[in-house]
Amino acid sequence: MSIGMLLASCGSNDDAKKAAAAAAAGPQPYPVFTVNAQTTELNSDYPATIEGIQNIDIRPKVDGFIQKILVDEGAVVKKGQLLFTIMAPQYEQEVRTARAAISSAEADVNAAQLQVNKTRPLVEKDIISKYDLDAAQLTLQSRKAALSQAKAALANAQVNLSYTSITSPVDGVVGSIPFRNGSLVSSSSTEPLTTVSNTSRVYAYFSLNEKQLLDFSKTYKGNTLAQQMKNIPAVSLVLADGTVYAQNGKIESINGQINTATGSASLRATFPNPISLLKSGGSASVRIPQHIENAILIPQKSTIDLQGKKFVYVLGDSAKIISTEIQIMDLAKDKFYVVTKGLKAGDKVVLEGFQSLKDGAKIKPEEKSSDSVYADIKK
Repeated sequence: MSIGMLLASCGSNDDAKKAAAAAAAGPQPYPVFTVNAQTTELNSDYPATIEGIQNIDIRPKVDGFIQKILVDEGAVVKKGQLLFTIMAPQYEQEVRTARAAISSAEADVNAAQLQVNKTRPLVEKDIISKYDLDAAQLTLQSRKAALSQAKAALANAQVNLSYTSITSPVDGVVGSIPFRNGSLVSSSSTEPLTTVSNTSRVYAYFSLNEKQLLDFSKTYKGNTLAQQMKNIPAVSLVLADGTVYAQNGKIESINGQINTATGSASLRATFPNPISLLKSGGSASVRIPQHIENAILIPQKSTIDLQGKKFVYVLGDSAKIISTEIQIMDLAKDKFYVVTKGLKAGDKVVLEGFQSLKDGAKIKPEEKSSDSVYADIKK
C-alpha cells in the first residue's frame, strides 16, 4: 500500500470517528427565543441647518464714518436699541439750513399776509382796483407754498440725520461686526454693518430625496400634503454634540418641488428657542419618529447575510432548524431589525452561535427568555 493510500485511509477513519462521536454526543445545544410582537418607535435622522426666523442685515442708509459701536458680537438686543452712530456732519448742516429756510419763508408769509390785509380795505373803498388784491393774495399763496416746501426739506433733512443713528429692527442676537470705529461706510457697501438674528424660534432646514418623500407620504395619513403634515408627530433636534434638544418642534413646510440638481425637496421644522441655545447658522439633525404597532423585531446578531438577502434559523418540528428568508425595513431599532415578511409572533429563532449550522440540522434548543432578548431595546 502506498503512503497516499495509507494517509487517505487514516483520514477517512478520523472523519468517521468524528462523525460517530458527534452522533453519539447527540444534538448540540443552541440558544433560541420566541419572537414577540412589539410596539416600538423608529427614528429617522436628517442633517439640518439652523436659521433664525429673521436674519436681518443691518446696513447704513447714509454715507459717513462710524462714530460709535454700541453693541458687541453675540449681544442680545431689543427692537429699537441703538447699535451704531455714524458721523456725518453734512446732515446736521442740512437740518440747520432747512430751519433757516423755514424762518425766512415764515417771514415772507407774514409780509405777504400784511400786504393782503392792507390792500383789502382799500379795494373795498374803491381806492385801488381789485387786481391789486388778487395779486397780493397770489403772492401770499406763493409764500405759503415756499414755506411748505421749506418744512418738507427740514423733514427730509431730519430723516437723513436720523439715519446716522442705527437701531435694531427686531429683538435678536448680533452677528459679526466687520467694521470698527472710524471706518468709512456707505449705503452702497456690499457688506452689512452686522446681522441681527431673531432666534426666539428657529427654523431647521433639511432635505428628503424622492424615495424618502414617497415613503413619507405613505407613512402619514391624509389626502393632501397639508393634512399629512398635521399628522406628523412632533420632531426632535439632535445637536452637534449628540445630545437631544430639550424642546420638540413641528414640521411646518414641505417644498412642493424637487430640486433637479440634488434630487431632493426641502422641509422646514420650527423649534422654540427661549434661552437662545440654538444659533443661526448652526448644524444639527432633525429626528422624525415613526410609531409602529405589533412590530416583529429580530436581533441583528440572529440574522445571516447571504447574497444580499437575510436569513434566520427557525426552530421547526423535531428540533430541526429551517433556514428562512426574511425581509426587513430600511430603518432599524437600535440593534434590532424590523421584519416585514418571513416571521410571525410565536416563531422560535436561534439567537446566536449558529455559524456551523446547516439547514435541516437537529439541535438541542435552550430556551431564552424573550424579555431578556428584548431588554436592550431603548424605549
